[in-house]
This record gives sequence, structure tokens and C-alpha cells, in this order.
Amino acid sequence: MTVKDPAMNPKTRLYGDELAAFEAELDALRLSVLEQVGDTDARHIRRVRGLVQGSAIAGRSLLMFGWGPVSWVAGVIALATAKIVENMEIGHNVMHGQYDWMNDPSLHSATYEWDIVCDGDHWRHSHNVEHHNHTNVIGKDHDFGYGMLRLSDQQRWSKATLLQPLWYALLAINFQWGVAVHDIKIGRFLKGRMPKAEFRERMRPFLRKAGRQLFKDYVLFPALAFWQWPRVLLGNLAANLIRNLWTNAIIFCGHFTEQVQTYTPREVVDETRGQWYLRQIQGSSNLEGGPWFHLLTGELSYQIEHHLFPDLPAPRYVQMAPQVRDICARYGVHYNSGGFWKQYGGVLARILRYSLPPRAKLAAA
Repeated sequence: MTVKDPAMNPKTRLYGDELAAFEAELDALRLSVLEQVGDTDARHIRRVRGLVQGSAIAGRSLLMFGWGPVSWVAGVIALATAKIVENMEIGHNVMHGQYDWMNDPSLHSATYEWDIVCDGDHWRHSHNVEHHNHTNVIGKDHDFGYGMLRLSDQQRWSKATLLQPLWYALLAINFQWGVAVHDIKIGRFLKGRMPKAEFRERMRPFLRKAGRQLFKDYVLFPALAFWQWPRVLLGNLAANLIRNLWTNAIIFCGHFTEQVQTYTPREVVDETRGQWYLRQIQGSSNLEGGPWFHLLTGELSYQIEHHLFPDLPAPRYVQMAPQVRDICARYGVHYNSGGFWKQYGGVLARILRYSLPPRAKLAAA
């Protein structure tokens, strides 16, 4: 097989026997790893759960009983770490069904509820169903731009789009809230496309979950600290802010770097499994780093492998990535991977570039 240069054409198309062979190799890789899943994966997720619990206890104890700025900073970092790892390594991956085979009700996709204001059922629908089935298909993947950002020529530009760097900054700071309201479809309601009864029904679980989270972080734990309540309140606020900024940066790096490709609904009509694989690879990007970095991303630093195999335990992506990269190289498919700052720089560049008027309008002006 002749190795192509994917950098010359990031959006590669495969046909016929070549597409079938590409599909077969990825199917075989998935099955070979699936056969290995077992006790090692169960021990991993339970160890991570213990790490989260220990980090949360340490962080809240330092905030409640510590004294001075050093213990406050240490408490914030420990609590933020617990929130990040719980959301990304446990919550995200468990709700994908990666550990359903364990038959552990506390780690089952249908019942797990994570430490974030987003209701679990809302996320399971907007992410597992809409995003993963329609990755980067404009108009169907509502995660592409989160209804706030224009990141493709296929999306309509308006004067308000000029402010999208500001909208992005606000989204990053409040990211858990952006994720939480995503499946409510507020835009549809405001445009008159959703009945009030349906809107109220969608709002109900969000309000319940958000209320519990706000009470826990900003009422219960500060109250338990008595005279230390300002320290705890600010510490919880800082930990949530760090979690929001980190999860936003990692997720955007996996989806919106400059070389990530988008698709129209027409392009995915009668899509085969091989074409679906190809779209997942070309609509994703990876981050490079060490073991602790990958843990803090919930292995979403392997976004390509996650989009290909969302139901496999995420720590398995590290062994699959070199094989996926090799398959891509042999079929001339661009494998988008780089360091954090390189990829995040590409995200910011894309946000800025698509905030400007389309070239056709600039030429006409």
C-alpha cells in the first residue's frame, strides 16, 4: 500500500476495497482490546475513585480547618483536582458505559450522577446520542460550537459573531453551566419552536441538580465551617472555576483545533461504518503528555480513540493510539496530535478566525 501525505489533504476520503480494509483493521483492533478488558480496568476505576475521595476530603479539610494562604491554596488545588478527575475520568467515562460489564450499580452508566450542575440524563442524551452519533455534522452535532460559537464556514455569520472571543471566555469560566443547559435547548424555546410545557419539563431536572450542587458547595460546606465560612465559600468557588477552565480547554482541544474537519448532513447520508470511523478521526484531535496529564484529562487527550471507541475503558486508549496512528498513516488519513499549547493555540485561532465576516462579504465590501 502506498503511503500518502495526509498533510496535503486533511479531509481524506476512502472508497471501495480501501475503505473496507480500513474499517476491518479498526474493527479488529477494537475486538482485540475488548477481549483484554477485565480485572485490570476494574482495579483502575476503583483506585481512581479512591483518589478522588481522598483528594476531596483533603481539600475540604484544608479549607475548613486550615489557616493562612498556603493551606487555602493547597485546599483549592486538592478540591479542584478531585472535581476534575471525578468529572472527566469517572463521570464522563462511566456514563459512556465503559464499566457496565462490572455490574457495579455505583459505576453503571444508567444511574451514575456526577459532581457537576449538569443532570446526568441530559448529558447522556446530548453527548452520547447527539454528539457521538453526529460528530461534527453541522446542524446535527449541537456540541459543535455549543450554540454560541461559529467555528465553520457552514455556520451562519452575524454581527454578534464578532464578539465570540468574549462569548468563549464567558463559556470557559462558566463551563459546567454551559454543559448543564445544553440539552434544555433554550434557543429553540426562545425562537418559538418548543412548547412551554416541554420547556418546563426540560428545566425541571436541571433546576433540581443545580440546586443540589449550589447548596452543597455554597451553603452546606461553608455553614459547617462556622467562622471559616468565607474561606470555604471562596475556596469552593475557586475550585469550581479551575475545574471549568481546565475541562473547557481539554474538550475544546479535542474538538476545535484548526485542522478538525466538519461535515454537512448530505455528506453522511447512508454512511458506512468505515466512513463513520473516518469522520471520527478527522473530526478530532489528540493531546500529548505524561500519565498524570492523561489522567487529569480523563484520557480525553486521546480524543481520536475516544470518538472511535467510546464504550471501551478510557485507559486502554494509550495502548490503542500507536496502532490507530499507524493505520491512519498507511491509509493517508491525517492523525491530528500535538502538545497542549500548540493545540489550544489552534483552538483560539479558530475561534478568532470564524468570528470575522466570511471572505465573500469582505471582498464585496
